[in-house]
Amino acid sequence: MSNEPTQEPDADAPPAEPAATPSDVEEIPVEVDAPAPPAGPEGQIAALEAKLAAAEEAKATAEREKKDNWDKYLRAVADVENGRKRAKRDLDDARADARGKVLKEMLPVVDNLERAVEHASAGGPADSQAILDGVKLVLRQFQQAFERLDVHAVDAMGQAFDPNLHEAISQQETAEFPVGTVCQVLQRGYRSGERLLRPAMVVVAKAPAAPAPAPEGGDAADSAEPTS
Repeated sequence: MSNEPTQEPDADAPPAEPAATPSDVEEIPVEVDAPAPPAGPEGQIAALEAKLAAAEEAKATAEREKKDNWDKYLRAVADVENGRKRAKRDLDDARADARGKVLKEMLPVVDNLERAVEHASAGGPADSQAILDGVKLVLRQFQQAFERLDVHAVDAMGQAFDPNLHEAISQQETAEFPVGTVCQVLQRGYRSGERLLRPAMVVVAKAPAAPAPAPEGGDAADSAEPTS
């Protein structure tokens, strides 16, 4: 047996802490760098192959974008061309409709003119009044057709001269009309809506010239008796 005395635990001493278990130890993450490519020729080859693969991928992406952009360009060009053709077709149709509308309005007038010519060829001098009545009928039909097409004559007679509506051919001295007004219409003008088709050809009034003064001594010379 050992003769060493046993040491009694101190009652005032703090209790000993329990030993830490592996599960209580806090794990600290450690970042580990990717392994560097091996040095030497093999590493350089691997790096070049990686760069080549990246370049190939970038090239493939650029080719796809190029194809997409080209397709978009072709579609845009086709849309513009189709729009241009459609606009031209619509314009041609509108012109044809307008021309057809005018021609349909003129056909009855042509029919009456043909009838008037036939009647004048078959009749004699006594039929002059009938021909005149037929011509007046044709003129009235023309005027009615113009009204349906919104074509109206320009009012010029007795109106102040307007260079936007009238074309002055000459001036005439007259006291019957104020100076600067239309005293004679040589050819009527017409408007389509607010647009002028042709101006009226007119003669503009101007003030009459003053009478020439009598020559001095003329009366005395006239009253003098001739000498024998």
